[in-house]
Amino acid sequence: MAKKLMKGSEAIGEAAIRAGCKHFFGYPITPQNEVPEYLSARLPQVGGVFVQAESEVAASNMIYGAAGSGVRVLTTSSSPGISLMQEGISYIAGSQLPVVLVNIMRAGPGLGGILPSQSDYFQATKGGGHGDYRLLVLAPWSIQEAVDLLQDAFDLADYYRNPVMILADGLIGQMMEPVEFKEDRRPCKELPPKDWAATGWKGESDNRPRAIINSLFLDAQELEYHNQKLHAKYQEMAENEIRYEEYETDTDYDVLLVAYGTVARVCSGALDDLKAEGVKAAMIRPISLFPFPYREVRKAAEKAKQVMVIELSTGQMIEDVMLSLEGTRPIYFHGRTGGMLATPDEVAGKVREMIDGKLQEVRYV
Repeated sequence: MAKKLMKGSEAIGEAAIRAGCKHFFGYPITPQNEVPEYLSARLPQVGGVFVQAESEVAASNMIYGAAGSGVRVLTTSSSPGISLMQEGISYIAGSQLPVVLVNIMRAGPGLGGILPSQSDYFQATKGGGHGDYRLLVLAPWSIQEAVDLLQDAFDLADYYRNPVMILADGLIGQMMEPVEFKEDRRPCKELPPKDWAATGWKGESDNRPRAIINSLFLDAQELEYHNQKLHAKYQEMAENEIRYEEYETDTDYDVLLVAYGTVARVCSGALDDLKAEGVKAAMIRPISLFPFPYREVRKAAEKAKQVMVIELSTGQMIEDVMLSLEGTRPIYFHGRTGGMLATPDEVAGKVREMIDGKLQEVRYV
């Protein structure tokens, strides 16, 4: 199929439909409003259901109900909206329901601003709601990758019976790029039957147990067992769902950059500039933020003398990079906030300052 020029939010909506999702519940918030706008027109064309909920809280409970019936369901929002959904997301994870969430991040904290940011990293990867639960979190750096990861997200959600989040900043939602939707796409996992779904029970003659979707366990021992079962699932994710890409790591280098999302694209431009100046630099880009590629980051840093983390935040991914390196390499940081964007020249300049000893090493976060 030929590539088509699309805005990121609209491409995300189309990708969901092509992944078999016909149910969307959400509430408008900038900079992702084009997702529900697109789906409000597109879903009826494929026999789907679009509901603009009265709030993000309501939307999070609507996706709970839809997922409980076994259908593929999507919601999208932006930072403050995702905050409002956190209680529902915890219930969804506790009830082991497969939903896909998209967070097109904007600047914060609070209402902040509508420009791109990466300051929801903690919220997404460390659990924004209550209880021992994790989301599988994927971070695209282009619209094409957002399309591909979103379609994988539905497979992963069904396979693990767990919410999966696509974490992208406002640039992904608002910019336009050529995208291709693969007609012969196959699921990224072998999907089990949804015999757990609450689709109606006909009595004892139904030849199956009654389906009960629930996250309430009043018996402490039973709840502990449930938490242990969830934890084992998250450990399985950590072993099998790590995604990352490396750039220039097949050569010798003194500097390793660590960045995700659109910031990694900025850093790839900086790598070209630094290489032209004779600076030996490489980059590793985490694509799965949970599970984080700890071993892979540490291995990539073995060749480097210095490591620099670049983010559109005050430095949230630094904690995971520090856990990866365990003090084996000095870590430096450059971040922009409030919707301000880093540029390749800016990143290259910070690398030069680091090499010249003009930047302070990160000692704590």
